[in-house]
Amino acid sequence: MSRSPNSENLISAIFAGVLGLTVAVYVLRGFGILTFLPGGVIWMLILLSIATGILFGIEKTRRY
Repeated sequence: MSRSPNSENLISAIFAGVLGLTVAVYVLRGFGILTFLPGGVIWMLILLSIATGILFGIEKTRRY
């Protein structure tokens, strides 16, 4: 069974998107633009970024 480059690209795109969204929300909330967002949303985005980063790392180093 060979590794599909498509799945690796998908996971890396999801990781980059989640990380970019997290940074953007964090910066905009710091500037006072998104002050209506609760802190729990920031924590959920940070945890989602960590989880997708772990998945990306596992997929990147997996051998078939």
